[in-house]
Amino acid sequence: MSIHNSLFLEIANCQSSDEPLRRILTDLAIATMQPGGAPYGLLAQGAVGVEDGFIAWVGSPDDVPAGWRGAETESFGGRLMTPALIDCHTHLVFGGNRAHEFEMRLKGATYEEIARAGGGIVSTVAATRALSEDELVAQALPRLDRLMAEGVATVEIKSGYGLTVEDELKMLRAASRLGTLRPVRVKTSFLGAHAVPAEYKGRPDAYIDEVVLPALDAAHAEGLADAVDGFCEGIAFSPAQIARVFDRAALLGLPVKLHAEQLSDLGGAKLAAFCGALSADHLEHLGPDGVAAMAASGTVAVLLPGAFYVLRETRLPPVAELREAGVPIALATDCNPGSSPLTSLLLAMNMGCTLFRLTPEEALAGVTRHAARALGLAVQIGTIEAGKRAELAVWDVGHPAELAYRIGFNPLYRRVVGCWL
Repeated sequence: MSIHNSLFLEIANCQSSDEPLRRILTDLAIATMQPGGAPYGLLAQGAVGVEDGFIAWVGSPDDVPAGWRGAETESFGGRLMTPALIDCHTHLVFGGNRAHEFEMRLKGATYEEIARAGGGIVSTVAATRALSEDELVAQALPRLDRLMAEGVATVEIKSGYGLTVEDELKMLRAASRLGTLRPVRVKTSFLGAHAVPAEYKGRPDAYIDEVVLPALDAAHAEGLADAVDGFCEGIAFSPAQIARVFDRAALLGLPVKLHAEQLSDLGGAKLAAFCGALSADHLEHLGPDGVAAMAASGTVAVLLPGAFYVLRETRLPPVAELREAGVPIALATDCNPGSSPLTSLLLAMNMGCTLFRLTPEEALAGVTRHAARALGLAVQIGTIEAGKRAELAVWDVGHPAELAYRIGFNPLYRRVVGCWL
């Protein structure tokens, strides 16, 4: 049986009925990931009541509410339940690959040198432009299936490899279609300000005027963008240029996020915080002012250890400072063809611990509670508590720390998703 077919079978049977569809999931250890209590919000022996795709209650198997006595019950044999995982930063839709650049980096070329020589993001643009929407969907589906097979139920997907009005819209349409072909929530981010294409070399402001802003307007009109992103870096766009894009996003009522401080500190995180951004991502070169600004605004720090690993970076993001300031820390794969060809969120968790010194609890919070916040979905998903959507993952492990501990091993027993899909 294919991965996506087996995943479809995991969805609760949500046929129309005059009666609420109720189901009790029991004989579980439950890492609720609610803050302020036991580590991981752990219930050593728990049960969950699911009604019409939402969590109705969480508690002891001995304290099932009276009105639920006749509900269908399924036992999970003492396995661990967590919220379904959330990959809050990906570039999942693209054409081609950049394996040759992997070889170049191993021979000593830096990310910036490759980009300035016409490689990097711009090299993926030609491959992406050459594909139809259908072809982009077909190439992205196997990557999406790999994420879902590790318990992912929500994934963010960015544009940014088209760099023309129509090609950016094509990418966003392809990303949106993925959510109709698989039982997964897709959140789209418009990333027209990702790189300056060859035809606009040396004219970034003209590119913003003639491509980015019109494409953003068109994406919004078509309902294709859930958020607006940008790449604030010396090889991409300045804070002033990103601010112009964010001003348009504000006029359209779209939230923003930003690739910031990956290769240098241009003050992108401070700009993102000033604009009330959902997240600032990468952050290896984040300074104290940026940390303070993010703490004040509630902007989530999204760390991307896959890119750090592939690019063989040595400067760590300031995890201790972020932790001390109370900045929420999320983790994501950053799945993309160049700097992070990673389709394992479990491996990203391990990397977050081994490379960035997160604790296993912080890593799991980073792909559940904080990842939901980074997408503006904290009210709906990310923890196991009454009122949230029933998007859950059940694992063949004895303790939540095992999810970040193992390397190259997938202990998923089942995704449990509500009938909203």
